[in-house]
Amino acid sequence: MSAFLEFLKSLYSAFDTSKMEWFTFEPTWVLMDIVVLLLGVYTVGFILKHEEHPKQILLEILCFIFLFAGVYENMASVMGWYGFGKSIVMIFNVPITVPLIEALFTYASIRFLKQLKIPNWAVVCMCGIFGVLADLTLDPLALAQERGGIGRWSWYIENGDVNFFGAPVYNFSGWFLICGIGSLFILLGRHWHKKSGYNKTVGLIYPPLCFLGALTVMVSPISQFLLWLGPWGQRGSLSEYPMFIAMFVLYAVILIIWRGRMRSTWDVKTPAAFPVIFGLFYLTNIVFDCLEGRFDILLFSLPFIALHAAVYAWAVLGRKRVAS
Repeated sequence: MSAFLEFLKSLYSAFDTSKMEWFTFEPTWVLMDIVVLLLGVYTVGFILKHEEHPKQILLEILCFIFLFAGVYENMASVMGWYGFGKSIVMIFNVPITVPLIEALFTYASIRFLKQLKIPNWAVVCMCGIFGVLADLTLDPLALAQERGGIGRWSWYIENGDVNFFGAPVYNFSGWFLICGIGSLFILLGRHWHKKSGYNKTVGLIYPPLCFLGALTVMVSPISQFLLWLGPWGQRGSLSEYPMFIAMFVLYAVILIIWRGRMRSTWDVKTPAAFPVIFGLFYLTNIVFDCLEGRFDILLFSLPFIALHAAVYAWAVLGRKRVAS
């Protein structure tokens, strides 16, 4: 009981807006946040122009940010897993650009993969994998962007914990869960909306209900099992690696069977947020890796960027159609 009361006190303290400071004016942080915010503006315009049901898609993104990823990131911050520097716009302890980029990745991935018409189970898995590939280029750079003892964000890990550039291994697997679970509930909600004949009431209630469901799964023992084999494995130990390795095995398996399940091809002329969002995101990380002389992080990131680009190239170059 006392532990629970201490948690509530820390939660109140963390969310006490009277103690919150204005953002840290570090040009690198500001520029990278502006890139994400501009991608958000671009995506809103893209949705309004190209989506058949833009209001529901925009509501999905809002609920992803404020009812799912934003809440989860704040909970993890309150629990002392990691902390963030002050950004231009904060959702309590978390820069809005963090859940925003997760939402943009998930939206762009679903749209891209659904145009390929691969099975829904593969859409969910690939959305998660795309999130992991992107974060493998983001977190090492963000952790290295420390100014005056303040990090753009920082992980609080123990000496000896398994990590990449100061980020625990389970952090990257966590992006598989954020983007994968988010995409799963989006697809379930859209299916419900479609089955209802695109009923307006269903269109309004499925996004918040689905993302509250996604948050429930994200904070359940299921996520601890997937991230570090809890309760048998321990956070910080080698038990964080099985999930991380399994994602890349799954990636290879899906690519091997992809062609036999694809019912239509995708080409570069198709309107797509996917290459713009991920392309500009990767380009920004590469530029700042070079500007800051972090070529070790760049060399670490490039293979994951190549894996992501390979999927896009495969879809663009693939011309063979198979029967539906």
